[in-house]
Amino acid sequence: MNWDAWVTLGVTGLVFGLLAGTQISPDVILCGGVTLLVTLQVLTPAEAIAGMANEGMVTVALLFIVAVGLRETGGMAMLMQPLLGHPRSLPQAQTRLMAPVVVMSAFLNNTPLVAMLLPVASDWGRRYQLSVSKLLMPLSFASILGGTCTLIGTSTNLLVSALLAKEPGMPRLALLDMAWVGLPCALIGGGFMLLSSRWLLPERRKAAPVADDAKEYTIEMLVEPGGALEGQTIEQAGLRNLNGMYLMEINRDKQVLAAVSPHERLWGNDQLVFVGVVESIVDLQRMRGLIPATDQLFKLSEPRGKRRLVEAVVSSSCPLAGQTIRDGRFRTVYNAVVIAVTRNGERLRQKIGDIILWPGDTLLLETHSWFADKHRNSRDFYLVSRIEDSAPPRHERVWTSVGILGLMVALMIVGLMPPLNAVMLAAGLMILTKCCSAATARRSINWQVIIVIAAAFAMAQAMENTGAALAVAQTLLGLAGDNPWAALAMVYGVTMLFTNVITNNAAAVLIFPIALETAHSLGVSPVPFMMALMMAASCGFATPIAYQTNLMVYGPGGYRFSDYLRFGGPLSLLLWGVTVTLTPLFWPF
Repeated sequence: MNWDAWVTLGVTGLVFGLLAGTQISPDVILCGGVTLLVTLQVLTPAEAIAGMANEGMVTVALLFIVAVGLRETGGMAMLMQPLLGHPRSLPQAQTRLMAPVVVMSAFLNNTPLVAMLLPVASDWGRRYQLSVSKLLMPLSFASILGGTCTLIGTSTNLLVSALLAKEPGMPRLALLDMAWVGLPCALIGGGFMLLSSRWLLPERRKAAPVADDAKEYTIEMLVEPGGALEGQTIEQAGLRNLNGMYLMEINRDKQVLAAVSPHERLWGNDQLVFVGVVESIVDLQRMRGLIPATDQLFKLSEPRGKRRLVEAVVSSSCPLAGQTIRDGRFRTVYNAVVIAVTRNGERLRQKIGDIILWPGDTLLLETHSWFADKHRNSRDFYLVSRIEDSAPPRHERVWTSVGILGLMVALMIVGLMPPLNAVMLAAGLMILTKCCSAATARRSINWQVIIVIAAAFAMAQAMENTGAALAVAQTLLGLAGDNPWAALAMVYGVTMLFTNVITNNAAAVLIFPIALETAHSLGVSPVPFMMALMMAASCGFATPIAYQTNLMVYGPGGYRFSDYLRFGGPLSLLLWGVTVTLTPLFWPF
């Protein structure tokens, strides 16, 4: 190896050491590594920033917009809620999440799948007090395992298949050929995650318990006639075990149903009285089939999709202090609707309009997006603060967002458009059809993830350009000798190593000619080597930079670099053994 190759290996080792042993943000570490390679003239500035124009990176960025469109309309929650259901334990929750993901990722690209499910899984975990760090890494790994089951499950499979088809006399792989090995790996891998996550997967972000002295509101919600919840029981509707909130009573036809049974069925126009914290009220606002009971909301000038929840504390100089909310004409004065009131922890049982405002009362308002800025320094309120992510869902556009998702998936599966084109079209349609606003779309992009992906591409480029990757691969494969089983195991192992150090597609392209030459030199069929190559290039579990979905859950899950090695490392070794054992049985040497 030349000097550049040794420098690249040294910088790569330093980056991995910092990722594994420090709490420094991964985007800072990777960008620092790329900067060092540019300073040492291993990479040119153009090569260093080429990752920002990489199709994979741009696709991930645009998928955040598609995902937020689905979230803003409740589309993905509507599709996934019947599958996710109401788990009673963490293993049950992981099973409910991973099983459909494995099936869907066999026929859909796993990157958009994880991008769309990530906010759903996070909200679902919070609702049922499940640690998000116990859900998101299994989500990523399940999507990777599902992708190994078919030829179209990952771009790596398609890439290796195309390379193999160019070789004279080589067979064309069918859609389900991979399933003979991919399906057992998915089942065994899924079982391993369920059994081992309790010990090997750290709980980096615990489910936040609600404090005993938390500020609670009493809020009324109306069951929308003909809506999604009419006819369901309390348990089926997911209203039984809400985190930080409970259903106190139901008002139905002037009758009060207290101590509501989980088997009680909901009727249209039922008024549900909840007691809980503000975060849970935001969750209620997002549920299809529930609307705030006050009819004052329909009289606000702002479209509902542009409104936000705001907390405001009434001051002693407020002109409405001492008056009821109705008599003081609160909505007319402030262009805001009071949907709940709390007073020193006391639960106010009156109707909202009949509550007399006193200094110190905390009001939960639904109002226009600029209310907080306008009244931040007003003498009418001691304090005004926005509630983050509290925009009411645009449920009227739910089928529009689902239709856009279906169009994007269909274009990908049929092959009428490359993935980037299909995702660009879907993201544009989400904004044009007002499933999400342009401002929300801009805020939805996780720039830390994007920077990490772009920097990872630059590091991989340095490994390829300098010949460091090729030299290491040839040295390791030379240790296999003349035994085809040992050579197959070494091909898998080397590919797995480079998948976790560079990227899956780069590892596949790099090892393909070496694996092909190894098979020819041994006088055996190259097909089992290609199958092992595809499996190894797809199964990147031991590092966050091994696969784009791993990077996408890195920040939201609160993970550390070592968590992937601790949980994904044994999984990688297990699948190594399964693949090397099964592959020659279905595709003999």
